[in-house]
Amino acid sequence: MDEKLKALRARLQEIYHLHSARAILEWDQGTFMPNLGAESRGNQLSVLAGLNHQRQTDPELGRLLEELSAQAQSLPYDSDEAALIRVAQQDYDTETKVSPEFVAEFVAHTAKTYGAWVKARKQDDFSIVQPHLEKTLELSRRYADFFEYEHVADPLIARNDYGMTVGTVRPLFSQLRDALVPMVEGITSNEHTGPFTTKKHYPADKQIEFGKKVITRLGFDWERGRQDYAPHPFMTKFAHNDIRITTRVNEGYLGEALFSSIHETGHALYEFGINEAYEGTPLHHGTSSGVHESQSRLWENIVGRSYEFWTFFYPELQATFPEQLKDVSLDEFYRETNKVSRSLIRTDADEVTYNLHVIIRFDLEIQMLEGNLKVKDLPEAWRARYQSDLGISSPTNANGVLQDIHWYFDHIGGLFQGYTLGNILSSQFFAAAEKAIPNVRELMKQGDFAQLHTFLQTNIYTHGRKYTTDELVKRVTGQALSIDPYVEYLQNKFSMIYPQLRK
Repeated sequence: MDEKLKALRARLQEIYHLHSARAILEWDQGTFMPNLGAESRGNQLSVLAGLNHQRQTDPELGRLLEELSAQAQSLPYDSDEAALIRVAQQDYDTETKVSPEFVAEFVAHTAKTYGAWVKARKQDDFSIVQPHLEKTLELSRRYADFFEYEHVADPLIARNDYGMTVGTVRPLFSQLRDALVPMVEGITSNEHTGPFTTKKHYPADKQIEFGKKVITRLGFDWERGRQDYAPHPFMTKFAHNDIRITTRVNEGYLGEALFSSIHETGHALYEFGINEAYEGTPLHHGTSSGVHESQSRLWENIVGRSYEFWTFFYPELQATFPEQLKDVSLDEFYRETNKVSRSLIRTDADEVTYNLHVIIRFDLEIQMLEGNLKVKDLPEAWRARYQSDLGISSPTNANGVLQDIHWYFDHIGGLFQGYTLGNILSSQFFAAAEKAIPNVRELMKQGDFAQLHTFLQTNIYTHGRKYTTDELVKRVTGQALSIDPYVEYLQNKFSMIYPQLRK
């Protein structure tokens, strides 16, 4: 078995390196590539995707996995060897259902679509990208048809959140929406924010300098990572010791660069923390989109927007921007940082309204996949949902249907549910951390995040993809996935900021 495992690792390592090479090209595309390079980049990515798919679907790999899977029955379920064989078999089974011609076609198409999206958003003209998106919808349906499913979106959801389906996500989102809508209404119908505002001019270089100090203290490793600028912030990994994050700066608003930096750092901490022995194998990634997002949201919101966090960091922020913040107290800044409002932009949304943004996107993509919503009608459907769900609607498509990159760089379907699943899981995981570290919030007041980081590293990060989402959640929290800790967290936090929520 040892020789066969060695042979398996050699094959998987080649796949891993091809994936990393593709990630480098995509990182460059999202940061420094000239706009006119989109077509050539699409061709390059298509070739790499084709090679990667060939390796992933090689019949020799299948025969090797078949032999190893039979032998793995005698191994403990928790062993690294059993997990490697199990996850590699799962990936092989998925990839062999999809034709290599489709993979190459899809990658080339999305590279062109990304370039059209950048132009469309800049010019606020949906018609520029509409035909590309119609093709993406067709390709997304074709992808689903490679699989057996109860709902057309299920295979697309499984790409990022294995084990989740429309049948499991819809009820969860419905429960959460029922809890959030009255909370939003209770806050925004009787809102008092005070006479001050933190929306002043904050030079970009000072914002970046302060942000780097913050994420360094949280645990970002500059020997293994770097930060750059991108229109839409993201994190990517090329290797265990080469992880990149990006941010964007708004000189009129402190939160955009800072919280996007903390958010992407949460993703990076996860990847930094995966067992190095897994490098070169499919175990060397996060469990799922939802679990990955739980870490970015835990660090961004539960930590980064907490009163304890700002008890430590606010004096330094005031020192960085003395004129802008000299008349703003810690309590006022904390309230402004956690202000709840009906807003247009998902990435800028507060904790209470954020999931309504996600639910809108989830519902719209399901309608498109079902054939109940045409792409040409998407901008108007977007505006109508925002008006009905959040009481606000954008007159522009740039701040509407064009604001997110997801549908213009990947499939339609299965891309947004992870954000809300992540929010739900972030509270479950933090509640488990508080049980293990009763003084964790007191430590945060002192700028000490090491014990929290260690807890997450030991219980979540190190395992990579060794466990499914359900298995990991039960191991860490002792419970199944539940919205209860998240709703309780929001209720407790925001009833202190907005007294009208108190029962």
